[in-house]
Amino acid sequence: MLELEEAQRRILSVVAPLDVEKVSLEKAAGRFLADKIISPINLPPFDNSAMDGYALRAQDVATAGPTTPAGLRLLGTVAAGEICSIEVPPGACVRIFTGSVLPAGADAVVMQEDTHADANDAKLIWILDTARTWENLRFAGEDLKPGAPVAQPGDCLTAGRLGLLAAIGFAEVPCFRQPTVGLLATGNELVEGGSPLPAGKIYESNRVSLASLVSRAGGVAKIFPLVKDTLKATCVALEAALTECDLVVTAGGVSVGELDLVKSAFQKLGGEMEFWKVAIKPGKPFGFGRWRDKLWFGLPGNPVSAFVTFLLLVRPAVLRCQGASNFSLPLRQGTLVESLANPGDRRHFVRVRVDDLARIHTAGVQASHILSSLAEANGLVDVPPRTTLTAGTSVNVLNWE
Repeated sequence: MLELEEAQRRILSVVAPLDVEKVSLEKAAGRFLADKIISPINLPPFDNSAMDGYALRAQDVATAGPTTPAGLRLLGTVAAGEICSIEVPPGACVRIFTGSVLPAGADAVVMQEDTHADANDAKLIWILDTARTWENLRFAGEDLKPGAPVAQPGDCLTAGRLGLLAAIGFAEVPCFRQPTVGLLATGNELVEGGSPLPAGKIYESNRVSLASLVSRAGGVAKIFPLVKDTLKATCVALEAALTECDLVVTAGGVSVGELDLVKSAFQKLGGEMEFWKVAIKPGKPFGFGRWRDKLWFGLPGNPVSAFVTFLLLVRPAVLRCQGASNFSLPLRQGTLVESLANPGDRRHFVRVRVDDLARIHTAGVQASHILSSLAEANGLVDVPPRTTLTAGTSVNVLNWE
């Protein structure tokens, strides 16, 4: 059996980013950049006001206060987006708004709450507070200057980064293509949801949960019909999925039973097995291989095992296909409310629930077929072999929610 890190390394060593395409900013959330982005302009593009008020010379209001207001002559108004042709001489001011171009001669803005117009002369503005030089101003290039780096290849396009790209004039950006991930489930015992449940059958659940994880990782999930436990049916379904998709994930059929036919079908199609079995719990019977330029991931059929092995071994490959620079699950530190024991010889990824106070609770029974505990969980704790983590211990939680 391979250790987890070695399995991850071997998978990522054969995964390369997919081709590059232009994506509009409106559709680029969560995508990964394929090229370096530098700013073509100053941001802000010009000196402007940080608030509504009056642009003036700070020297003119050096002694202003509520009982000693400074009276300034109003020269005009500059709205945001207008070209300003007014120059502010001593003893004068200009009405200005947030984002308005700073008039020549002015070196400060006093907010409108600290002013009032004269009751008898609308062109006389009384300033009730002092202003420091450059107060309430935003300067050209204060945020970015032309040529400044904005984003690097592999960066995820978050909401904040998309806003920055829009602010410097981008309408589209180069991104690596999202992989299409085919999802197959095998087993004579499986039936589709929404239909009657015959005796001895179970509803298939892996494809739906895995499709959600694919989407969260930025891939495009493609769910294929259920596959019967015959070599012919498995070969036909697997070949179709491999032909149509970039990655194929199967759930079930990779253990050692007589009807575990996925490995045999993959090899019959000419696929090359890279490895089988990983030293983790749940999820030991995990297969990985290559078919032409496509990749196959054979997950166990037990729902929790499929879920965990996807997070640990498939998710990094989905991200790598998109050129991501970080493949790790998000970590959150918390404190165990109860002990977590692992008497076995494989690392146990225990399902837990982390509350708003960073307290970590077990999510329920840890057997690999118990879906209710998976539904309650929002993270995994990696418990080493033959180890007990006692209550009160501070540990890291691998999050997927």
